[in-house]
Amino acid sequence: MIDLYTWSTPNGRKVSIMLEECGLPYNVHKVDISKNEQFKPDFLKISPNNKIPAIIDSDGPGGPYSCFETGAILLYLADKTNKFLPADRAKRFDHIQWLMWQMGGFGPILGQTHHFVRFAPEQVPYAIKRFTEETARLYGVLDKRLASNEWCGGADYGVADFAIYPWAARHEWHRIDLAAFANVKRWYDAMGARPAVKKGMAVPA
Repeated sequence: MIDLYTWSTPNGRKVSIMLEECGLPYNVHKVDISKNEQFKPDFLKISPNNKIPAIIDSDGPGGPYSCFETGAILLYLADKTNKFLPADRAKRFDHIQWLMWQMGGFGPILGQTHHFVRFAPEQVPYAIKRFTEETARLYGVLDKRLASNEWCGGADYGVADFAIYPWAARHEWHRIDLAAFANVKRWYDAMGARPAVKKGMAVPA
């Protein structure tokens, strides 16, 4: 059994989508970051960087195993189930590259855009311009990728899609019109139609 410690953010939803797609049973534990619950000592034992999500796998290697950082969790679950990462080495690393692209750029930059556009106590025009422009550039990179590939990692659906979709689902937050990125829009609609994605995006209830 997987215990998932999460909240209703793009990072949290990456993992709940994968758990649903893998068909793994899991328990949901809410970590309300609006109340700073991510700083509680018990949570820090499994997520020392005080970020959600984190998991504990009761059937882990050698016994219960905890894992934090979304990229690591997705790779752990792929390894556990032998799903959503191709066996072919080149294709496998295509997926991993795009997973890392999300973790290193698409997520952090969009997060900064959200902060300065929606949550900053004062409007900072320089920061808004910097991050909205970089957000648009990243969407262009993704659009080019999806022009010649059905899924973000290539021909096969996998971990990169799980990582990227929850951030793209907040496109209105970061001032992106998906109509300007036709290939992203095609992929986005296909993702949103999947039952497991719908369930994963609703976690926690």
